[in-house]
Amino acid sequence: MQIDTESFSVGDRVRITESVTVYHHPDYRNQPHDLKGQEGEVVEVIKSWEGKPVSANFPYLVKIGAKFRAHLQARELEKID
Repeated sequence: MQIDTESFSVGDRVRITESVTVYHHPDYRNQPHDLKGQEGEVVEVIKSWEGKPVSANFPYLVKIGAKFRAHLQARELEKID
């Protein structure tokens, strides 16, 4: 299966369009927190690890607010202006 790592670039503003529940958000530690509707910035697109190409399942590292980052898939994001 080919992982899409061409949809978004570093610096793109994105909105989370699907329900994504996380338990590691610093403001909601160990509690379920849904990220749907939140906006952030793509800070990294994972294409390689230690110089070797990889196909990450969640290739987009998105920074949401000042303290939180999450790895997401392209289908969970939409680009915003």
